[in-house]
Amino acid sequence: MLPDRYRYIVVKTSLARLLSERLNGHSLLENPGANPFLPLFYQDIPRYALSTQLFFLFHRVTQLQGLAQLDMFNKLTIADFILDKDPLFARLTLNDDEFRLYHEIYRHVHPQSPRPDLVIYLQASVDTLIERVRRRGQPYEKNISEHYLERLVESYSRFFYHYEMAPLLIVNSDNLNFVDEPRDFDLLLERLTQIRGGREFFNLGT
Repeated sequence: MLPDRYRYIVVKTSLARLLSERLNGHSLLENPGANPFLPLFYQDIPRYALSTQLFFLFHRVTQLQGLAQLDMFNKLTIADFILDKDPLFARLTLNDDEFRLYHEIYRHVHPQSPRPDLVIYLQASVDTLIERVRRRGQPYEKNISEHYLERLVESYSRFFYHYEMAPLLIVNSDNLNFVDEPRDFDLLLERLTQIRGGREFFNLGT
């Protein structure tokens, strides 16, 4: 059981589902398959980046507005996104003019939402990400390039290096499989009970 101070946790999708099930929490999950522009984006990033990004932005804003209606003090909420990270993808894929337009929209629609009590960053190498994409077998992901994943890993690392909005646990997930290995998941749960705040790290065997 996690300490009571955890009411709102953010982590990647597969682990968010597992934590919600184990801890009887409310899950706040994205549905990438609902974005009609996403398959087109992976085929032609420059053409479809803005429409893809705006669809995700409005979807995330709607979810966070709904979050404000939940009784978060009585129900643990586990989400698989933070809106503060949304501009990361925009800067990665949009040209300068599109990014200025996106940022103006982002600034106007950004809701007042609760800050997470904990953000879990699952750090992974490009090779690990490629293997995970392959295992997921999502048709719309088959055109993801290694170059795009390299830029994504670099952007994630830079974002979380400077992230100070909430307590942060950085997990080296290259040798951890929380979905298929119950022992790995139990190790992470145990680590979560030991967090004191600020920025902490979790590596297999440490």
